[in-house]
Amino acid sequence: MAGKVFLVGAGPGDYRLLTIKAVDCLKIADTVVYDRLADPRILQYAPQDAEYIYVGKASSQHTMTQDKICQLLVDLAKEGKTVVRLKGGDPFVFGRGGEEALLLKENNLPFEIVPGVTSAISVPAYAGIPVTHRGIAASFSVITGHEDPTKETSDINWPQLAQATDTLVFLMGVANLPKITAQLIEHGRPATTPVAIIRWGTKLKQQVWTSTLAEAADMAQRENIKPPCIFLVGEVVKLRQNLAWFDNVAMKPLFGKKILVTRSRAQASKLTRQLEELGAECIEAPAISLKAPADAYRSLDKALGDIDKYNWLIFTSTNGVEHFWQRLEKAGKDARALASAKLCAIGSATAEALKQRGLIADVVPDRYQAEGIIDALKDMIKPGIRVLIPRAAQTRAILPEALRKAGAEVDVVPAYETAIGEGNSEEIRQELQKGNIDAITFTSSSTVTNFLQLLGGDASLLNKAKLCAIGPITAETMRKNGLSVSAEAAEYTIDGLVEALKEAF
Repeated sequence: MAGKVFLVGAGPGDYRLLTIKAVDCLKIADTVVYDRLADPRILQYAPQDAEYIYVGKASSQHTMTQDKICQLLVDLAKEGKTVVRLKGGDPFVFGRGGEEALLLKENNLPFEIVPGVTSAISVPAYAGIPVTHRGIAASFSVITGHEDPTKETSDINWPQLAQATDTLVFLMGVANLPKITAQLIEHGRPATTPVAIIRWGTKLKQQVWTSTLAEAADMAQRENIKPPCIFLVGEVVKLRQNLAWFDNVAMKPLFGKKILVTRSRAQASKLTRQLEELGAECIEAPAISLKAPADAYRSLDKALGDIDKYNWLIFTSTNGVEHFWQRLEKAGKDARALASAKLCAIGSATAEALKQRGLIADVVPDRYQAEGIIDALKDMIKPGIRVLIPRAAQTRAILPEALRKAGAEVDVVPAYETAIGEGNSEEIRQELQKGNIDAITFTSSSTVTNFLQLLGGDASLLNKAKLCAIGPITAETMRKNGLSVSAEAAEYTIDGLVEALKEAF
């Protein structure tokens, strides 16, 4: 039985501009055939065991020719596979999706077109340039800028194009700027017309240059502007000075900063999302990963079997809450099983994790660390009180020791273990050596020690970056390992860490 091919537009660069239908297609894909300009994070929506085939094409550098890509889609569909052909922008706006669809049609293979947000409109919008604006531009044209300049005759009708519409948007046109600008001026477009060149539009490394039609080619050469770029011609370019929002440092204080996030991959998204909202470009290099404890949850499961004997449950992380809850549900229990116990959460994030499960923490200390819990509970822990602490296998002993001194019977059970993460150490090493990393965030002591281990123990690689700690315990671990602390969160949470980074810059 033949498979099916979805020709899917991945949008212009910002992975959050992916459509809901595109996500639905990726979820059922057996094979994903994707381009250079498709953000790698889009691939997370496809099944982990899917086949991934990269067929990216840069200027004058083709991983696979278009004819071979078309045939590949046919072959995969004939094998009965559900295929997502993921293309930057929109498949039918200079995406050559029509050629791929026609060959599928010739072979009687089913396909669907899933439009994407085209860069022709979205990239100017992210630069604060509307392609139309009342009283300034009532029309716009989208033109390929990738036409071979050595062709004897052009497929572009330059005499009519030059003055046909108010705004001209050339896609992938930076390499041909001398010809484009010369043709427009020769056929009547004023040399003083405002222009913009937008590189990596909608991505957090977006760059925008403005000039005039006469000066554009020289500016591109002088600034060494490389693809991928959009070249925009028209009076609407002047609106950028008032409408720039995406790359506005006043609105996005971390714009252009490259920040390394060492948190576990499962947890990194919240921190990454907040930093990206402030304009930072994030690289996720998980220094830790989470796994089942060495005893395969036997201690935790035993404690859950006797859960009604505990007077206090103390949670020292959101991970502890997550793993505790998973085992509670596996035991066939729910929140009612905790009715006899009071709950203590180390901080607001951990308290929120409990709240999401219908539980309100009785105690949340002012200081989000073990010492804060000890101070908060000192008048509540009496001899004979029974306490359960489900937490990471490798943590400081200060909390249970203090509670035992107060007379409590304390059971500390491993809810999970941390292990060294899967961060791409060679890629990160190269970025650090080049000085491309502006800041590194550490959210626990284990992220510090594991990250250094990923780098082979070479702490000198971190000298050029600002190093930010989520709290004093993490900062102390950093100093013990020879690292300087550029910023330390006043509130020991992700929100506090983000605020510390803002202050550091």
